[in-house]
Formats: sequence, C-alpha cells, structure tokens
Amino acid sequence: MGEHIRVMVPEEKVNQKIKELGEQISRDYAGKEIHLVCVLKGGAFFMCELAKRITVPVSMDFMSVSSYGSSTKSSGVVRIVKDLDEPLKDKDVLVVEDIVDSGRTLSYLLDMLKDRKPASVKLCTLLDKPERRVIDVKVDYTGFEIPDEFVVGFGLDYDQKYRNLPYIGVVEFDGDEEK
Repeated sequence: MGEHIRVMVPEEKVNQKIKELGEQISRDYAGKEIHLVCVLKGGAFFMCELAKRITVPVSMDFMSVSSYGSSTKSSGVVRIVKDLDEPLKDKDVLVVEDIVDSGRTLSYLLDMLKDRKPASVKLCTLLDKPERRVIDVKVDYTGFEIPDEFVVGFGLDYDQKYRNLPYIGVVEFDGDEEK
C-alpha cells in the first residue's frame, strides 16, 4: 500500500498564522509570564515555533499522554506516560496542542491540570476539527479549523512518518486500501 500527501495548508500560511497567534498571546499575557505545556509528540513542533513568536517571558514543560481503547478510537481513558517536571501552582498555563479532535483526551487533561492550582489554564491548538468533537472543549487560540481529513506535517504523523513536513498535508492512500 502506498500513500501520498496533498498540501492542505502551505508552509507560508502556517508560519503566518503562528506569528499571528504569538502576537495575540503576547497581547493577552502582557505583563505576565506564561508557562507553555506541550502535549508530546505532535505538539513539539508547533510549541517551539509559537514560543519564538511570543514576546512575554516563557517557560516550558512537556507531557506525554496516551488514550487507549480500540486501535482506531480514543476511549477517553488517559494514561500519563510522561508527567510535567514542574509544579503548576499559581502559573498562567497555556496548553499547546497540535490538533483538537474528539476532545476526550484534552478534556481529561485540562481538568487534571486545573486540579494542580494554576493561576489560569488556556488551550492553544494549531488545528481544530470541530465536527469530530464528542466532548466540548474550549479552545482559546486556534490556528486553523479543518475538515475531518487525516492530516500530517508540522508534528502530526502517520505511522511515525511525515512529522517533519513544514506544511499541513492530507494523507491520501493509493488504490482502495485505505486504513
């Protein structure tokens, strides 16, 4: 089986949108320090590019979560694979995610982070698929709303491939062998 990638959002548009998000976040957090929390692995590319465009002081931490269930659908049951290194108490936290899909994992994660008593918790995502939402999750900063297609690039992968693409692409499978 083969696949090819169709460009959905070109590199220039991705970079422009991240610049705009960085400017908006910098305005919203003027006079404060912001603590970015990246959800690995996909969010790493986006968070690094976003952090470079934020003008207020930034600190960063990373966590890895796994939602398990059947292989194709998230059950919403979340297992923390790698927890944060720093406490969140009294920090202004911005969770940085590559894509918001069903909302199950993020809803659980946001509730868990709020229990750690930060001053605030907001969510920033590069991509949002609102038509896939099962649990309502408030997204404070959105790069692009996209249709329900399987996307890769800028941290998103298909079978651990294509994360390094500098644009957002759609995986299209050759023939009738779609996964």
